[in-house]
Amino acid sequence: MKTVPVTIPDLLEWKKNQRIITALTAYDYSFARFLDEADIDIVLVGDSLGMVSLGYENTLPVTMDEMIHHTRAVRRGIRHALLVGDMPFMSYQVSDQDAILNAGRFIKEGGAQAVKLEGGAQVLDRVQALVGAGISVMGHVGLTPQSVHQFGGYKVQGKNYLNARQIKKDALGLQKTGAFAVVLEGIPADLAAEITAELTIPTIGIGAGPQCDGQILVTQDMLGMNLDFFPKFVKKYADVGDTIQSALQDYIQEVRSGTFPDEEHSYRVERKPLRKVENANGA
Repeated sequence: MKTVPVTIPDLLEWKKNQRIITALTAYDYSFARFLDEADIDIVLVGDSLGMVSLGYENTLPVTMDEMIHHTRAVRRGIRHALLVGDMPFMSYQVSDQDAILNAGRFIKEGGAQAVKLEGGAQVLDRVQALVGAGISVMGHVGLTPQSVHQFGGYKVQGKNYLNARQIKKDALGLQKTGAFAVVLEGIPADLAAEITAELTIPTIGIGAGPQCDGQILVTQDMLGMNLDFFPKFVKKYADVGDTIQSALQDYIQEVRSGTFPDEEHSYRVERKPLRKVENANGA
């Protein structure tokens, strides 16, 4: 495992040098350790934890306290990757002050090095306020899951000319107001390529084709561990879910049949007999 930390200037330099950036999500210490050992560049504590770890229907119910709790756990497992905390719904929309206070919690309490927030034109003032307060910001445009009800579901964005132009304008606005990178989610590959070519900050794609400066997926999705949701853009790199189910079934069967624990998995200790202690009368 590399122990030299990834920095934001590194990401900007990699953009110039066309060195592809890798990113995945983590929500706990164990997965954070695996990702860091694998030499991942960015670890995002995504508000997707609401669906993946907490069983919510979508990301909207996730609270700041839940995000900070999981970010702190992930921080303990990371020495190399850049750690980004995902600002949950209504943690930044109300005011600059709310945004700064909540983003500051990610840095101060969670140990994150940056925060991510969703939206374009409507959040530019927030991004500018956060950067002005010394907090690094990653943007997120296209399919923004916190707007799921406005979109009528998790649907590809940028399919018509006006929507595509707005997404590009949003990405450029985020760069102008100080974001160091922008996630492009659920947009046509040619639009993502066009945006990537114009921006001087890295684009991180998720369902946005191969021409982005980097890629991110939800780790449990790419490992085949998500039983509820499997988007088209996810490539399953392993069937860990099947392995887990098989192991659980084997364990249950062996416990019920009495074959586990066996001799190999039990302790045996040779005990010395207790020496008879004489009483005060010599008896």
